[in-house]
Amino acid sequence: MTPIRVLIVDDEILVRSGLGLIVGSAPDLEVVGDCSGSQAEDRVTALRPHVVLLDIRMPDLDGISVLRRLRALPNPPAVAMLTTFDTDEYIGTALRGGAAGFLLKDTAPEQLVHAVRVLAAGGSVLSPAVTRTVISGYVGGGGPDAEAAALTRGLTGRELDVLALLGEGLSNAEIADRLFLGTGTVKDHISAILGKLGAANRVQAAVVANRAGLVRNPEQNSE
Repeated sequence: MTPIRVLIVDDEILVRSGLGLIVGSAPDLEVVGDCSGSQAEDRVTALRPHVVLLDIRMPDLDGISVLRRLRALPNPPAVAMLTTFDTDEYIGTALRGGAAGFLLKDTAPEQLVHAVRVLAAGGSVLSPAVTRTVISGYVGGGGPDAEAAALTRGLTGRELDVLALLGEGLSNAEIADRLFLGTGTVKDHISAILGKLGAANRVQAAVVANRAGLVRNPEQNSE
């Protein structure tokens, strides 16, 4: 099996080293290099990683600027933004810029390894705490958004159930447990949902779910 090639981009050498040790410990993952933001474009061109773990805040060249440069390359790698803060104001901008994932730097090692695999397979990943930040950055006060609600009208009843849980930031396995479905069935539903909504990834679908009023807030859930 060809290993998944990973490049780590962060301004702090100790952070790069720590992430490299975690990622490199998995037999199917290979850390092909690490660098600062200003070097990222050249390193991606030379090393052709499948996945880039990119710090969202760097002094020499910020992560959003690096993300734009990488997304403009031919056959760009999947990029996951790394942040120390679950309230980072750049998260929404990174989502619109094409980031496929958002991870806190204190993500558990096994979750980080799993995230890299998901990204390499074309999926998207989001730390639960970051999910709330992304959603809050897109969803304002007031009632459901009419445009978002209109997008969901073509969904089946079961797809609406799945979308609502997706909006809460649940994983496929958690959705499967909640709805008493197989994970394969959940994946099929999510693929159908993304197609019908015209969403690029599950994060954008989660935003639609919240805007459409499908997701209950904590006060409602506690009633």
